[in-house]
Amino acid sequence: MKNRLAAAQTQSQSLNAQVLQSIRLLGLTGLELEQELNEALAQNPMLERDEDAVDGDDEAERGLAPEARAALETAAFDELPDFGGSAGTASGFDPDDGEDRTARIAAQGSTDPAVRVLQGLSLELSAAELAVAAAWLERTDDAGYLDGDRAAIDAALSAAFALPPGHAETIRQRLLHGSPAGLAAVDLRECLLAQLADLPAADAGVALARDLVDRSLAQVAARDWPALAGAHAAPMDALRAAARLVQSLDPKPGLSIVEDDSMHVLPDVVAWPADGRWHVALNPRTAPRLRVAGEYEGVLAEAGDSPSVQQLKSLMNEARWLARGVAQRHDTLLKVTRAVVARQRAFLERGDEGLLPLTLKEIAAEVGVHESTVSRITTGKYLQTPRGLFELKRFFGVKLEGSAIAGVAIRALVKKLIDAERPEAPLADDVLAALLARRGVQVARRTVAKYREQLEIPSARQRAAAIRAA
Repeated sequence: MKNRLAAAQTQSQSLNAQVLQSIRLLGLTGLELEQELNEALAQNPMLERDEDAVDGDDEAERGLAPEARAALETAAFDELPDFGGSAGTASGFDPDDGEDRTARIAAQGSTDPAVRVLQGLSLELSAAELAVAAAWLERTDDAGYLDGDRAAIDAALSAAFALPPGHAETIRQRLLHGSPAGLAAVDLRECLLAQLADLPAADAGVALARDLVDRSLAQVAARDWPALAGAHAAPMDALRAAARLVQSLDPKPGLSIVEDDSMHVLPDVVAWPADGRWHVALNPRTAPRLRVAGEYEGVLAEAGDSPSVQQLKSLMNEARWLARGVAQRHDTLLKVTRAVVARQRAFLERGDEGLLPLTLKEIAAEVGVHESTVSRITTGKYLQTPRGLFELKRFFGVKLEGSAIAGVAIRALVKKLIDAERPEAPLADDVLAALLARRGVQVARRTVAKYREQLEIPSARQRAAAIRAA
């Protein structure tokens, strides 16, 4: 009886150790996991890396072109091919190679600033247009300005890519008004005007700031208030406020996309659209696999029962537990991310206004795990998408009572409505609430006011006064 009791206790302790280890592995970030596995590999000779393991959407991978599948399996996060050169193929795009360049960009978490800019445009531009955008970026300096004559570059790109007149310039404009605004600008004036174009025209001082940049940039830089007052029919207070707005803009937008290496975050999972659906795969750089060293299995099975052999068998069991725990972590992360991506497809395709209310409990029920498991596996884990890099927690939006969309989405809709209003007739908060109701979004006027204030947008009365003053 005592022997059976002791055996039961040992089994329970082993089980608890495995469960606790699995729970702890769920909460580790990619960097923490890599550090822990390196220590385990150094201490346990029974462990080795499984370089052959591949995680991903198997069905999706079968639908990818061989080259894209190979990139996903072995180097999904390496830099894109060189976009330099004047010919189409030298710019990283060959119209005859059959490769989906958009999917290629979407499936990468690059450290190259130009590649990250292209990732943000990959849902809006075709593969051929992305190659042209890349060629424009290759011809910009570190500050983000064109390194050469715009017309000459336009002519060279039009010839290299066989573009109709004006098409290359249209793509440059997309870069100029993208994120960050001002990239590929001809000069400081164009750069600052592009940034001001991103601001609601009804915001206080925006219209005057645009006029200052357009006609009196040198005087703004010199703070020549008498000259500015003589050139612009505006009160001195308004001139000073508009000048402060101009001075708050970024004169070197190219530098803003150069990451600090110490702050670089590698994504844990990748999502990209192809063939009319969204595919998900783990990043092999942050999802290492382990296995038990095969040569020890047979040897230990036939070995005796000496203390040294028992110690080796204990290491074997520890290796198995850790390998299984890591595999379970990766499997859970992949399942949870697939469920999140399926629910938040509208956000990935349209932005904040498409974000749906989503709870940890809903994903837990869909995946078949506990809610705490979803919480652990989404904390500190990042998803790379064509729209950018997001922590998985970002996709869990809070639902407002009476509304079918998340608060983030409502805020985005408020901004969209205000951006589209007629400057001479700004929309009051109750009008905005009524317009939202027509879209099926039932929110109170005070809720609209709260989100407007979060967006730092003045009230309708203040916006109207700013227009009159300008």
